[in-house]
Amino acid sequence: MTSTVPAGAGARAARPPGEGRRPAPVRSDRVRAEGRLGWWLAGPAFVVMLAVTAYPILQAVYESLFSFRLTAPDERRFVGLGNYAVVLTDEVWWRNLAVTSLITVVTVVVELLLGFALALVMHRAVQSLRGILRTAILVPYGIITVVSAFAWFYAFDINSGFVNSWFDWVPGIDADLNWFAGTGTSLTVIILSEIWKTTPFISLLLLAGLAQVPTELEEAAKVDGATWWQVLRRVIVPNMKAAIMVAVLFRTLDAFRIFDNVFIMTAGANNTEVLSLLAYRQSIQRLEIGLGSAISVLLFLCVVALAFTAIKVFKVDLAGARGER
Repeated sequence: MTSTVPAGAGARAARPPGEGRRPAPVRSDRVRAEGRLGWWLAGPAFVVMLAVTAYPILQAVYESLFSFRLTAPDERRFVGLGNYAVVLTDEVWWRNLAVTSLITVVTVVVELLLGFALALVMHRAVQSLRGILRTAILVPYGIITVVSAFAWFYAFDINSGFVNSWFDWVPGIDADLNWFAGTGTSLTVIILSEIWKTTPFISLLLLAGLAQVPTELEEAAKVDGATWWQVLRRVIVPNMKAAIMVAVLFRTLDAFRIFDNVFIMTAGANNTEVLSLLAYRQSIQRLEIGLGSAISVLLFLCVVALAFTAIKVFKVDLAGARGER
């Protein structure tokens, strides 16, 4: 029986191994030395990062598999995923998730719009006023979060606050309005304090993106008869996509982990409790280490999911945006 061999098959079979492959790039001694130097410089930071991030996460995952209270250390028992089942079947988790998501969405959207406007003002400002203007805008971000939260609490407090007396001409505001007695008003103050505190951070990131937009493109668009809105929508924003993604991503992850403002202003009362405060209550106040660790792990997974979603939605090649390719 004669077998038929396709033409060229013998040549391919007889070809020496490795022939036809792209040769591996040869690294010079200088490149190898720079690579080793990079590892020596970044190695300690990488080890420290693992020590302060990876270990606590793994420890939390381990503790979440046990039913364990610090007040009864001898009653520790393995429950597997039981703590996660308890958390995910409790309406408290879902209510706190909804409150956290609401605060995150509202603050990020408003801060993105206000931050972009402030970035434009700082970018277009007269040279002599840029330093003073940028310093004034960035002052709120330099204030410690706890101090900022107390300032906003005392400003809106019914006993010590000045907001009711200064803005009693606004419909719905009077001297007897207790901002921290209801869910809507409490969340309003919390959201306003977050926006005031972190909008400068967004504007700073967007200002860096504005500086990367070529002025030649803007001038060319204006010569072609484009309006200010068309220049903004078709020239400036597309060239700032990487900066916008970074700003939205960082701020979303930060807002989703909100704790200080809620803890100081309402302590979670009036249905204003967020996920970070829920984890704090279980772990620190009730000493339920197992349940608290499970909540912390779920919060971490939510943050990872948000980061992954943001990167996939924007689909920005940051290396290419920086001109590295």
